[in-house]
Amino acid sequence: MDVKRDILWRVYLSYVLIIGVCIAILGKAFYIQQVQGKYWRGLSDSLHQRIVEIPAARGTIYSEDGQMLSTNIPQFDILIDFRVDPLHEKQGKLFRENIDSLSIGLANLFADQSAEKYKEELTKGFEAAEPNYEFKKKINYRQYLSIIKLPLFKLGRYKSGMIAVEKNVRLNPYENIGYRTIGLARDENKVGLEKSYDTVLSGRNGRQLVRAIAGGVTVPVQEGEFEIAPETGKDIVSTIDVFIQEITESALKKMMIQNDARTGVAMVMEVKTGKIKAIANLGKIADGVYTEDLNYSTRVTEPGSTFKLVTLLTALEQGVKLEDKINLEGGIWNYAGRTVKDAEAHGKHEATVLEAFEESSNVGMAKLAVNHFVPNPQMYYKQLSKFRLDSTSGIDLMGEGRPQITRPGDKVWAATTLPWMGFGYAVAIAPIQTLTLYNSIANGGIMMRPYLVNAIKEEGKVLKTMSPKAYPWSVCSPSTLQQARIALEGVCLNGTAKRLFPNSLYKVAGKTGTALVADGNRGYADAIFQSSFVGYFPAENPQYTIAVIIINHPHAANHFGASVAGPVWKEIADRLYSTYIQNKMDIAPSFKTKDSSLYTYSASKISIQTIAKQLAIPYQDSTTAKTDWVNVQGLANKMKVAEQKIADTSMPNIVGMKLKDALFVCEKKGLIVKCVGKGKVVNQSIAQGVTIIKGQQIQLQLN
Repeated sequence: MDVKRDILWRVYLSYVLIIGVCIAILGKAFYIQQVQGKYWRGLSDSLHQRIVEIPAARGTIYSEDGQMLSTNIPQFDILIDFRVDPLHEKQGKLFRENIDSLSIGLANLFADQSAEKYKEELTKGFEAAEPNYEFKKKINYRQYLSIIKLPLFKLGRYKSGMIAVEKNVRLNPYENIGYRTIGLARDENKVGLEKSYDTVLSGRNGRQLVRAIAGGVTVPVQEGEFEIAPETGKDIVSTIDVFIQEITESALKKMMIQNDARTGVAMVMEVKTGKIKAIANLGKIADGVYTEDLNYSTRVTEPGSTFKLVTLLTALEQGVKLEDKINLEGGIWNYAGRTVKDAEAHGKHEATVLEAFEESSNVGMAKLAVNHFVPNPQMYYKQLSKFRLDSTSGIDLMGEGRPQITRPGDKVWAATTLPWMGFGYAVAIAPIQTLTLYNSIANGGIMMRPYLVNAIKEEGKVLKTMSPKAYPWSVCSPSTLQQARIALEGVCLNGTAKRLFPNSLYKVAGKTGTALVADGNRGYADAIFQSSFVGYFPAENPQYTIAVIIINHPHAANHFGASVAGPVWKEIADRLYSTYIQNKMDIAPSFKTKDSSLYTYSASKISIQTIAKQLAIPYQDSTTAKTDWVNVQGLANKMKVAEQKIADTSMPNIVGMKLKDALFVCEKKGLIVKCVGKGKVVNQSIAQGVTIIKGQQIQLQLN
């Protein structure tokens, strides 16, 4: 009996203890959940939630005509949290009712796989209750707007489980055009305007509370709420004109491919303001493949014969006249133990300073330097400072190299330094400096600071405007300026560039350059030549200054400035003249006169057939059945119909067309049309056969 009682006592005690422990556990659980719950939940959240920096959207870079050159575009990663309760209520009724229509919508939107594949993929994620399933990455804004309208997803994040993680991606809408000038901000190695105006474009980063999910992805705890809201960067409006940039780069690339050149740069400056309207920098990365790899416009190099303008200006300032005589020594001159050679041994001896400059004589320019500045070299260097060739150009673009000018007293100074500088050697300057100097001659002796940004804006409001800046002195006297202009025009009329501009619609003032340049450690052994042409037009009323500098491949047969850089310069100038300059010229007022060209005009073939049939006019048709446009001429009492070919990339002849037909042809080619008068077209500003691109402007004069 005592044994039984003892056993029962122990059993009861154990039972009470077990009950007590259970009560204690339940009590502790209740205490943790209800009393300490907020603390522990906050601690849990602190392990999965954190404050992160939200990058501010960078400002947009615009062209002068309002085109976006570099901007942000939103990009989205789509995640799906298949754990949300509404998806699983009533045995997944919501999911199963929408999966078919959702899959069809996704297949139509992305066109990358069938609706059945989408259904299979989503069903698998749903059945596995995937927490943050990575569904789509890097979709664009239009796709995002479409996806949030699809069945199920349109119910929102908390019912469908769809989470959109937004990112901003920097994009250049014109891709590689002007890349080294505009730049991109995809990494720390910014270049161009993106680097130079980084503090303006970058804005201020924000801070946001986010929650970590699978795969290292974070999502906002509360969408649209920030600890500190990011502040979008300001916009900048550049001086770049997209049309001018495109034609400049196109002309440069065409010649570089043709001549298998190594590097090239072409720049266009507006004379009166110093605005840089285009900079094309191209480097060869493979056979026939060129890209904007470096900013050659700001890299110093020996300028060659384009530097002869400096020597001429300096000599003219010392009283030299263009008609003064100079002995060219037949094209070969020995001085201080070295030989100066002209490009060709021409055999000429007595010549004027003007003739020496027009024919780009190295001997002539070296003699000018020796005769007038060797006794007092500081006079020469004083002029270099006046031309700002001993300092950078001041362009608002980081990375411009400093000029390399050897001075008396330097270790490398020699008796031949000054005469060699006279024709563009023993000195290194950036192409942008050469462009700026020539522009000052075009601008009446006033040097303008080159610049690339017109204004800074915020939400469309102008915060700051950059005005043209002229340096407060003239680069030369009025008489020197007048003689320099005569000399530069003479190069294009009688000198090394005379074959470039026969029967030109506008006068050009410029200078060719052909310089032997060093190839790194190999020196001059590879015979690499730099071809240049720098000048302005129209010479009588300059509007644009253009510089083209191309470095050719070793031992290139075609390497002269007039035959390599010159054609590029001319193509750019022709397009600018026909688009911007010729259109500005006042067209004489037209008077209503009797139209005597009834049988000389252009029209659509269908129109001609209809008119001839209605008026019973006999006509002679030599065109094919596929012809759309025809030229019509009177032939006795008949109409003679000939085919009018409308090429895809070149300007057709639209003289004789009625305005309606002319507009149809021009606008189909993407041209912007301006008209003067009424009736039929009697003059077109873009000549027949000239290559055209979309967005170009054409002016039509009607009779």
